[in-house]
Amino acid sequence: MPSPTLTLSSLPLFPLGTVLFPDGVLPLRVFEVRYLDMVTKCHRAGAPFGVVALEHGHEVRAAGAPPEQLAGIGTLAHITALERPQPGLLTVQCRGDQRFRIDRASQLKHGLWVADVTLLAADRPLAIPADLQHTAHALNKLYAGLRAQAAAAPLPQAGSELFDDAGWVANRWCELLPLPGAVRQHLMSLDSPLLRLELVADALGKAGIGAQPG
Repeated sequence: MPSPTLTLSSLPLFPLGTVLFPDGVLPLRVFEVRYLDMVTKCHRAGAPFGVVALEHGHEVRAAGAPPEQLAGIGTLAHITALERPQPGLLTVQCRGDQRFRIDRASQLKHGLWVADVTLLAADRPLAIPADLQHTAHALNKLYAGLRAQAAAAPLPQAGSELFDDAGWVANRWCELLPLPGAVRQHLMSLDSPLLRLELVADALGKAGIGAQPG
């Protein structure tokens, strides 16, 4: 039997000029009033908020600017760390969780977006086919190099990697590759982790990254 559809009402949204993938790491500097209050409340309640990519508009709202236009699919974000380095500023680290589809969104008077959403099924664990194994090997090598250099890139916690899982490897490459925002959003929205990984492999080949199968 199919799993029952889960919905969330009035999920607070954080529109960004980037795309959050499931299991991804997202650092944020929060200073707008509409988000300071929202993030603080979510942190206290242990509740997620939704990260959704901007199709039009800017992360920081300008006076008199038209409302932002949001992508139709986003990702739940759980706060894993929060600090207040100074009044009016939060530094936050989040972890991407389940994807969702926006069914109805509205903007409150103070500018915060909220939405009724339907949660989308998580990627099923899927072994990486032999002809795509090079994508996992290249990612493992890249992570090792970044950690050895103490790079500032937001990386998964060492030991939590899933280099044998197609969806996980595809998502991590989608975060690292210099892809246009619309392409990154399209890849995140795909329900097939294998198709996502195949498209990532094409992008890696064009970039000359990783040993291609002979």
